[in-house]
Amino acid sequence: MSHPRLILGSGSPRRRELLAQLGVVADDIRPPEIDEDPRPGELPRPYCVRLAREKAQAIDAAPDEIVLSADTTVALGRRILGKPQDADEARGFLAALSGRRHRVVTAIAVRRGDRIWERDVVSAVRVKHLSQPEIDAYIASDDWRGKAGGYAIQGPAGAFIPWISGSFTAIVGLPLAETANLLLAAGYPLYNAAP
Repeated sequence: MSHPRLILGSGSPRRRELLAQLGVVADDIRPPEIDEDPRPGELPRPYCVRLAREKAQAIDAAPDEIVLSADTTVALGRRILGKPQDADEARGFLAALSGRRHRVVTAIAVRRGDRIWERDVVSAVRVKHLSQPEIDAYIASDDWRGKAGGYAIQGPAGAFIPWISGSFTAIVGLPLAETANLLLAAGYPLYNAAP
């Protein structure tokens, strides 16, 4: 019996790499087109959960296909730090994060037919005090592009992060323990694939 097709509702190469750690290769990649702007007064965690769900719902899929979507949001207090529009905004994000703790929220949504399974993971991250040369060098690396909060822990910015509490894979963009559980709940044969 063939297993259900898995559709990854994300264009993120990091999410593909993380899925591969579970031994999973998506059958298709269909990044959704949705409005990712926060609603007025929306807090980071509900915002992130809503986006993951809306991404999963926005993807055309056959009833027996399993759709996996996720969203990662960097929260500095009540403020949502999304993907910076340009180098100046990225520089501002890094200056704001410098010497402080912040939260990284990653929400995942798995949909099969009309059913949706959801989880969100909140991790705490401390960024060391950053000097202007450190910020300038990171901005020049272009590693900030397309990254929530303007940085990626798995890249050069990892040198700026002496402490985390929570899930490293969630900070990167896909919490593996929770993702595995949701895929299993949706009927994806994670651990009994053919040898």
